[in-house]
Amino acid sequence: MKEDFHSAIAYLVRRLDENTSEENFLHDLFGMTPGSRSWEVQKKRFLKACQEKDEVKYGPNRTQNRAADPIQPSHYRDAFANERDTDWSLRQNAEWINGLIAAEKEKSGEEIPLVIDGEEITTNLWGVGRDPSRHNEVSYKFAYADFDQVEHALVTADRVRSSWASKSIGERAEILHRAAQELSRIRGEAIAAMVRDAGKAPTEADVEVSEAIDFCRYYAEGLDRDGMNDGVEMSPLGTICVMSPWNFPFAIPTGGVAAALMAGNAVVFKPSELAVYTAWQIVQAFWRAGVPKNVLQFVPMPRNEISRKFLMDPRLNGVIMTGSYRTGKMLRELRPDLHVLAETSGKDAMIITATADPDQAVKDLVKSAFGHSGQKCSAASVAIVEASVYDNPAFLRQLKDAAASLKVGGSWEVNSVVTPLIREPEGNLLRALTQLEPGEEWLLKPEPSEDNPCLWSPGIRLGVKPGSWFHQTECFGPVLGIIRAENLEEAIDIQNDSEFGLTGGLQSLDEREIALWKTKVQVGNAYINRVITGAIVRRQPFGGWNHSSMGPGAKAGGPNYLTMLGSWEEKALPQKLRTPGERISGLVEKLCSELPDCAKRIRSAAGSQAKWWMEEFGVDHDPSRVYGENNIFRYTPVKGILARVENMSDDDVAILLLGAKLCGVLLHLSIGASRPWIQKMHGYYASLSVETEAELIGRMPEALQGVRFLRGTDISEALVNAAHARDVEVLDRPVLANGRVELLGYFREQAVSETVHRYGNLIPPPGSFKTDSV
Repeated sequence: MKEDFHSAIAYLVRRLDENTSEENFLHDLFGMTPGSRSWEVQKKRFLKACQEKDEVKYGPNRTQNRAADPIQPSHYRDAFANERDTDWSLRQNAEWINGLIAAEKEKSGEEIPLVIDGEEITTNLWGVGRDPSRHNEVSYKFAYADFDQVEHALVTADRVRSSWASKSIGERAEILHRAAQELSRIRGEAIAAMVRDAGKAPTEADVEVSEAIDFCRYYAEGLDRDGMNDGVEMSPLGTICVMSPWNFPFAIPTGGVAAALMAGNAVVFKPSELAVYTAWQIVQAFWRAGVPKNVLQFVPMPRNEISRKFLMDPRLNGVIMTGSYRTGKMLRELRPDLHVLAETSGKDAMIITATADPDQAVKDLVKSAFGHSGQKCSAASVAIVEASVYDNPAFLRQLKDAAASLKVGGSWEVNSVVTPLIREPEGNLLRALTQLEPGEEWLLKPEPSEDNPCLWSPGIRLGVKPGSWFHQTECFGPVLGIIRAENLEEAIDIQNDSEFGLTGGLQSLDEREIALWKTKVQVGNAYINRVITGAIVRRQPFGGWNHSSMGPGAKAGGPNYLTMLGSWEEKALPQKLRTPGERISGLVEKLCSELPDCAKRIRSAAGSQAKWWMEEFGVDHDPSRVYGENNIFRYTPVKGILARVENMSDDDVAILLLGAKLCGVLLHLSIGASRPWIQKMHGYYASLSVETEAELIGRMPEALQGVRFLRGTDISEALVNAAHARDVEVLDRPVLANGRVELLGYFREQAVSETVHRYGNLIPPPGSFKTDSV
């Protein structure tokens, strides 16, 4: 048929490519004569094949067996390598998980207790866990904390946190390695728990277990990184609450718990009310690994004044959460002084250009949009498609067919791809599934199941307009919107036109388009020619920009995450130094001339900053070095920093000037009383205002234009609130001469992951061929 002609051509090209390869008999057939070189080569291959025919192995070369493979303790002390996911193509693994899921399906009626101060406690307050695949049928009960138990948990954490913090880094790391081992041991039970508790497909649940194991092993080494002990010392924040999400109920809370514990904090684990059963598997693994039950307490709480009282208590020092941006703002309004480290919302888009491989683009888009029914903050909710592709009926037909062919069913049906939503859709999601905006039409209309109102088939909206309701609104479900763009530049503008900045993708085989997109995309996790979900620890550290994150911004599963979970103090001047380059050498001499009493610290700070600029912040990193995939971790300078230097020493201000100059960041200074030497540095800061704090607060809308961080010491609550109202992060740690830690406050982190193979063949690097000839 005419509409299938492109597929026939692709098939023909593939066959020609195979048949003309040097290893293929057809390559030599037409010019081969007896005794010729090609004759002898083919003869040798034929005779060798005859010789090996009785020795050839049959069956799969892969031998993974989840049911039988023992846990090898040594594996968890080796140099970090990502945990392998389950190979579902192997029969033994399918039989293994089918048996565990069948056993889990028969369970019901468990009662999950609180665990406070090492004791299991039940109360008169009970919540219920529901099974999304069985009409939200009640599956188990769990105890809620009341006011007295919240108080008991806080008293306990306050009492035990110093003893946990006193453990050496090595002792805490050893416990995390044992936790990784325990999580590996319960992989099957954890998958079955997520199938029952969160409606996850086994394939989606399996990768969560791998990620959880990775978090434990990666964070175990997180405080021994080069430079982080050079003249500085980190003390734990104290008591951390880990608030887990329901959509990633295993991996994300495990990462939060592991990081907080490794940094020396006591943890109160407050799981999502929609996935308590899964959270119960996690804490038991940590306890078996050696974490004391009074250091890691398990305290589900209802969403009412009980939770509010807990979060407002000054004995709580920090919160690690994954959830909506609105929830993060609420926490900051309750407690402006609370350390909030949050992965929040996303409205993520994939661009598809005319140079993309349409087959690969459709495959990656459908997986990104409808995996776990679109219930991922990283899911592709929007595709921005170049006009010639959007206007091609074959592309739209292929996209519709790919989404419509996904198996929709309950998570107990192990071959289901699109599984039930965690709850019956309402609000924005219900509107997205049922109502079109002017000019839109359904390419594929989503339909609810007759038997389960939580189960919906995928939906695809055509004609979505840039800036429209669907383009700008996070909906969190199995619905994808398609926007038409004239060219890549317009597509990038549409992609960046969002209050969020979590993940984004590009499908293009043109190296020039890829280079342009890399320089302009405004997301924390950028993906090229691959899916935009499924970030892997170390390989693609996860975390967004703008309204997609709260806190200093170090990415989960990245090299700097643990630095946010403690307070830093300078104990000595750094010893790991390099000679400053031309960029700051003149400023160093000028500062030392103006502040001779501070010269030693200024020169040390400059040398440390120079070292870590050259080795960390000014270079791209790919520590994983995966064959066929580039995973670049890089630092992008923030546009501006506002420093309230009223209570800062002269050498602290000098170090800020050095850091801003080195990193190319605009530094705005606000000070209560003039310091003549600062005014002489007018070429090295963006602005200087002599003003009271009240005057600064009064001009905040102007003062914070383009500013990412507010720096200072003894910052008042009013100033903190004014900064947070403008979505500016407050870094209240002291200025440090150690450049490895200090310069973290001048950057945003970005992970760029790019597939660099085609059909298993490595793509030649840029410049090795002309794009026009492709």
